[in-house]
Amino acid sequence: MVIILFTKKNNERITYILMIFLLLFFIVFFKVFYIQVFSYNKLSRLSDDLWSRNLPISAARGRILDRNGKILADNITITSLVIIPNQIKEPEKVAKVISDILHTDYNDMYKHVTKKTSIERVHPEGRNLSFEIADKINSYHFDGVYLVKESKRYYPNKAMLSHVLGYTGIDNQGLSGIELLYDKYLTGEDGAIKYYSDAKGNKLDMAEVYNEPEKGLDVMLTVNLDIQTSIERELDNINTAFSPDNALAVAMDPNTGEILAMSSRPNFDPNKYKKYSTEVLNRNLPIWMTYEPGSTFKIITTASAVEEGVVNLEKDTFYDSGSVTVKGAKLRCWKAGGHGHQTMLQVFENSCNPGFVKMGFLLGKDKLFNYIHLFGFGEKTGIDLNGEGKGIIFDISDVSDLELATSAFGQGVSVTPIQQIAAVSSIVNGGNYYKPYIMKSILDSETNNVFLEKKPEFVKKTISKNTSNIMRMALESVVAKGGGKVTYIDGYRIGGKTGTAQKVENGRYLDNNYIMSFMAVLPANDPKIVLYLAIDNPKKTALLSSYTTTPFVRKILLDTINIMNIEKQPNQKAKDYEWMDKKYYDVPNVIGMTKKEAKKYLSLFEIEFVGDGDIVLEQTPDANTRYYETGTIKLLMGNK
Repeated sequence: MVIILFTKKNNERITYILMIFLLLFFIVFFKVFYIQVFSYNKLSRLSDDLWSRNLPISAARGRILDRNGKILADNITITSLVIIPNQIKEPEKVAKVISDILHTDYNDMYKHVTKKTSIERVHPEGRNLSFEIADKINSYHFDGVYLVKESKRYYPNKAMLSHVLGYTGIDNQGLSGIELLYDKYLTGEDGAIKYYSDAKGNKLDMAEVYNEPEKGLDVMLTVNLDIQTSIERELDNINTAFSPDNALAVAMDPNTGEILAMSSRPNFDPNKYKKYSTEVLNRNLPIWMTYEPGSTFKIITTASAVEEGVVNLEKDTFYDSGSVTVKGAKLRCWKAGGHGHQTMLQVFENSCNPGFVKMGFLLGKDKLFNYIHLFGFGEKTGIDLNGEGKGIIFDISDVSDLELATSAFGQGVSVTPIQQIAAVSSIVNGGNYYKPYIMKSILDSETNNVFLEKKPEFVKKTISKNTSNIMRMALESVVAKGGGKVTYIDGYRIGGKTGTAQKVENGRYLDNNYIMSFMAVLPANDPKIVLYLAIDNPKKTALLSSYTTTPFVRKILLDTINIMNIEKQPNQKAKDYEWMDKKYYDVPNVIGMTKKEAKKYLSLFEIEFVGDGDIVLEQTPDANTRYYETGTIKLLMGNK
């Protein structure tokens, strides 16, 4: 009986033990199953990380292009030094050799080769190595010393468009301009060469894996490089001629808001940005600089007065005595003794301050300042560039008659160049205010597929189409008969307005220190481009924009005519010639006439007869062509 009970207890124990072992088996089995099926990828990555290392290969940034695909920012391949400290067998020797080759401090290099890290970049001295230096380092075949290829930003046009493009830092990250604003698109995805090492960092004899870097996307700008080149050349000429404090120019398509060119002086070479001060690097003057605009602001006042119907430019008149007194302050015209009796169109042509005071009072402060705000002054345009200013406009509650009078002719208000060109563009394009922009599209460099495209952004209506037509006529009249005559180009209808503004410092106007500017429209009857140029405190020149800015503007316009294939326009306003001007006349048709008759009709020109005979068979230039006085007309003679 006792034996039977003992057997039962043993059986129970065996059963319990067996169940425990079975349970442990199932737990182990389940864990192995879970690891192999569910955690395999994670654990594989973790184990891979323990014995694999990456030699990084930086991706090339996307290019920056002009509107026609011309390269503004590109990349070059450079060689950089990378060290795997765990693989260095003779750190003292390696540090000595490399420091000698790179002409750098031994102690610094020793810190690099002994640093407790998996991968150590040697910079800045180990970056952008020449082929000769790279070959010297490579010739020693040091374990743990690697030379890797990297991409470095390169600006082929050097300082051209520098403030717009911006620059990149040592790690190829965008730090300003387009490089900063569109950095996430321009930045590619880095690649690497993966190799394997043991726990001590010794390289294992296993196949390396190459992960190719992915290049960033290209950014295409609205800029026309040819127009930009013209502007850059003339700004350089201005610097040489006048040594100004600053100079700037910006060109815009008035029908879209696209920036066609933008530059300023001083500028910088983004390839060597470390050589320049922060002030130079960060101040993109066409969008940052704020100042009293002077007479270019009269375009705003005149458009507002015409739109409100308080002024008829051709019928209404004004007598200019040379000055007008407002609240005890004498506001003078630039011409001593004044212009006398004028139409309001002539007030605009002559940039007569007292006439604009009258215009301001006809509008009244509420209407004038409503239009000033309507045209976008006092707020940022929102252009896709960093560092934009917004200027300062009087609060309406602070505007007395004196502030109203001075604001009407561009004094007392503070504006930016980009605000001015955007406002004037709306005045000449039919009254449509477009937001200025400079990024046209983002595209894949391999396929040219467009990833993102920017369209013109209509913001608001400013004036009527009829007022716009009147203002285009008035601006053309300034170039033909007023202060903009130097920019007159025979056969091409050009509009424009000069500006000469006295500079303010600490609340006081400076003596003999002016910002001179010119706003140009081409063609005046069908605008394709609006150009604004300003010179800050030019030296050794007449203190009038009509003599200072206009010759440079004219050269840019001549280039633009060819670049944009702008054809001659009929019905150009006749120029009021001055004694030094080259005069142009229509060439009469003399084909079929005799020599004697031809001489009579061509008395304003020189004549060159070619061939025998007494009858004109052909003429060059052709009949009805505009040609300058005393120019040579060639006549092919023969007999009928």
